[in-house]
Amino acid sequence: MRDTEFEELFRRIFPFWNDLTESDRNALCAGTRPEVYRRNRMLHTGSDCTGVIIVKTGCLRVYLLPEDGREITLYRLFPGDLCMLSASCVLQAITFDVAVSAEQESACYVINGGVFAEISDRNLSMKNYALETAVARFSDVMWVMQQILFMSFDKRLAIFLWDEMIKNNSPVIQMTREQIAKYTGSAREVVSRMLKYFASEGIIENARSGITVLNKERLRSLTL
Repeated sequence: MRDTEFEELFRRIFPFWNDLTESDRNALCAGTRPEVYRRNRMLHTGSDCTGVIIVKTGCLRVYLLPEDGREITLYRLFPGDLCMLSASCVLQAITFDVAVSAEQESACYVINGGVFAEISDRNLSMKNYALETAVARFSDVMWVMQQILFMSFDKRLAIFLWDEMIKNNSPVIQMTREQIAKYTGSAREVVSRMLKYFASEGIIENARSGITVLNKERLRSLTL
């Protein structure tokens, strides 16, 4: 008997669900488990085949760990999002390692990587979905690399603050300097200096609880 919670979830998010055999549907549900991760908990690192992660609540961060120790955030995952890069056994052509951690307490579903890979090997629709999902994320990765390699930091920081403001529908961004440094691929000291400059220009106001955007038009102009 399949778990009805998993079946309803997969039917909603997987376009290939109706193409699977009854036994493969049973195997996919049986190979899925619910998990709750505490804030800052590491879910995946390196080339481990942790599995396919689906976010139910909370937020996960996917990032690189270069040799110098400076984290480079590639993208974040929100409720309804799915992480394929944590299942290297499914996408063996992907040879670079990523880390995944919980940005806040997060409830997730984790599909066993081996089970997902075995079923997708005999189901073309499922295999295509896995590849298309990974490729779609590579556009986010390339955007981050483009920012780091070719954009000045003031523009990168302005883009980040603008995106956070729009996403949260609030001028208040409740993040520490260290968090912003991780998300922008920079150092805390560099972030602090640039935020101080933005504040001196009347674009933002710095506070212990975070940052408040005061001049949206000016901030937007820095992103262009």
